[in-house]
Amino acid sequence: MRKTGIGITGLLLAVFARNAHSSALNERQARPSPEWVTRGVMYQIQPRAFTPEGTLAAATARLPKVAEIGVDIIYICPVFVADDEADPNSWSPRQRASRMNNPRNPYRMKDYYHVDPEYGTDDDLKAFVAAAHKLGMRVLLDMVYLHCGPNAVFLDKHPDFVKRDKDGNVANAAWGFPALNHANPELREYLWKNMEYWLRGFNVDGFRCDVSDRVPLDFWETARDRLAKIRPDVCMLAEGRRREDQLKAFDLDYGWGFKWNKAADVRKHWEKMYSERPRGGARFIRFITNHDVANDAFHNRIEKKWGAPRVDATLVALFTLDGVPMLYNGQEVADTARHSIFGRSPIDWANANTPTGKARLALCKKLCAIRHAERPLTHGPVTWLDNNAPEAVLSYLRTLDNQQILTVINLTAKPTTVQLKLPPHPTPTFHPLLARGAKQELPKDGNHLFALDAYAYFVGKR
Repeated sequence: MRKTGIGITGLLLAVFARNAHSSALNERQARPSPEWVTRGVMYQIQPRAFTPEGTLAAATARLPKVAEIGVDIIYICPVFVADDEADPNSWSPRQRASRMNNPRNPYRMKDYYHVDPEYGTDDDLKAFVAAAHKLGMRVLLDMVYLHCGPNAVFLDKHPDFVKRDKDGNVANAAWGFPALNHANPELREYLWKNMEYWLRGFNVDGFRCDVSDRVPLDFWETARDRLAKIRPDVCMLAEGRRREDQLKAFDLDYGWGFKWNKAADVRKHWEKMYSERPRGGARFIRFITNHDVANDAFHNRIEKKWGAPRVDATLVALFTLDGVPMLYNGQEVADTARHSIFGRSPIDWANANTPTGKARLALCKKLCAIRHAERPLTHGPVTWLDNNAPEAVLSYLRTLDNQQILTVINLTAKPTTVQLKLPPHPTPTFHPLLARGAKQELPKDGNHLFALDAYAYFVGKR
């Protein structure tokens, strides 16, 4: 009888385990993330743009300005030794099109274990991380593990660290760079130890993982297990869309795919992502620009294409939706200068002294302060509210512990009056936390009315 009982128990456990694994992804639980990630505000530093000098020492000197905004997390583009292969045929198409004539693409690695002299020394990176920590900010390094450069330092001793065709020639991944061979256990060990090296020796807080979808998921899952033994609250950010990412490996994914010209499209895309991902905490960084979007040409600068009022309104959405908002360096002063990861093209920090720059900086500081002060914005679920102008106006509620934060945003240049219905509440109106060009009317029959100017926004609490 005892053998039979044990057998039945084992069988049941096996069935439960199989069912749990085979259940729909949106019925499974996302991994818990550190509180500093959940409550954080991220800021991307592209070193060749962040300061005129383009060095880690110069970036370190500017960190207090970033901390003053209210940022918690710094994500810095790769500062490791870039490949110096001068043959343009080995460069990416965008690199050639930039006409910077610089072989050193920061996303084409030559040496994963040292800082590129362009940015300074290994000790300069240690000083950068230490300064950020002293200011209350965490630091994520950018790891590029899909491909390497043609002159990567390990290729002489380990030619099998890259993929090869049947004739032994190097096989390229995207952008024409040698593809790392993740089927090789020694290559995997080399890269895992690389992440451990920066975590242990430089006290970084986590990693942004470039084109993570094209690297096997089990590689990242093992990386998470190993890194967590060193730093349990390590953060891993996936530049990808793989739906299973956050079951085990990653804390955050990129929120690619949002089209911010129609409110209805924003809501539709959010609902699609929510339905496809693990429940209980799948998270995304919320952004409208980054080093890829801003790269190379003026027409890639959203600030120039959209204008400050539209950018302002969209930033309000990034900070009040779920996930972690991310500012791209210079966005806090409405910078419109050319940027390129392929050569020096610095932010025009003088824009901070213009009326537009001053207004943007004040808005970013206010958004950071509200996000940190109002727990519903970091822990409360999003409830979308129907309104009578769905193509133009975003309206949603964040609720936690009987506190409600309402956000209403006009994403268009056309003024409108919008009507939305909310559940009954003892407090009829919302106390404004942040508003521009928005007038709240007294509710009538449960309907809340807002008169909204072009690109107006309202964030209120009750």
